[in-house]
Amino acid sequence: MAASEAAPACATEDLVEWAKSDNRRFLHVVYRVGDLDKTIKFYTESLGMKLLRKRDIPAEKYSNAFLGYGTEDTHFSVELTYNHGVDKYNLGTAFGHFGIAVEDVYKTVEDIKSKGGRVTREAGPQEGSDIVIAVVEDPDGYKFQLIQRCPTPEPFAQVMLRVGDLKRCISFYEKAFGLNLIGTHDYPEQKFTTAILGYGPENKTVVLELTYTYGVTEYDKGNAYAQLAVGTDDVYKTAELLRAFGGKITREPGPLPGLNTKITAVLDPEGWKSVFVDNADLLKELE
Repeated sequence: MAASEAAPACATEDLVEWAKSDNRRFLHVVYRVGDLDKTIKFYTESLGMKLLRKRDIPAEKYSNAFLGYGTEDTHFSVELTYNHGVDKYNLGTAFGHFGIAVEDVYKTVEDIKSKGGRVTREAGPQEGSDIVIAVVEDPDGYKFQLIQRCPTPEPFAQVMLRVGDLKRCISFYEKAFGLNLIGTHDYPEQKFTTAILGYGPENKTVVLELTYTYGVTEYDKGNAYAQLAVGTDDVYKTAELLRAFGGKITREPGPLPGLNTKITAVLDPEGWKSVFVDNADLLKELE
């Protein structure tokens, strides 16, 4: 009995060791929009993104587009999904914002205003720090926090999601995703705490920001935001590791019909979905 009980623990330790050498990075974030062309126009003209690729899948009644600040093999991107005939979604209360690093927040805000963009927080220092930020909304109401920084290889800075148990989520993402806890920040006057997790430095790669609002343990996730995508060298081992630390696998590892790109999907302890994508398969898909 003792030996059989020890085997799973040993297997998990092996997976944890393997994960340290796994080539993981945030690939893209997926969410739904009501007017694909209108959103593309806003992102390219107001946020400075480039349209990387666009495809229509009439048989499945949806279209999608990938946009970002560089090619998908090296940069983070957004995958916009338009379901034919659906022009409005509920963002809920759980989704927070996306972060974009810019050299001059004040100028960027004025440029966005001149193009008809909606500014919900004017440019100025963030509460409790000297970091200059602003907040704008895209046509569907998704918030983008503009963060003033020196030039960075990855202008797409962060994805912020709200959670009800910050400590549990930090533990899960460190162990199951192999993310590094870059830092936590408490804002007692505003009554919230944030945790920053990433696969690289905060000023050079996209990070996941988890926010806990004092006393709030449940949120409405709506039906607009979909998932984060993460690259991995082996979706099968990744699925085993996710299970070992309490992740709920919603799609068993294996190739997608038609594409043959191998993926696996998981829910974190709060119900946020992520998809792990085989790195080599993704590169073939992008050729």
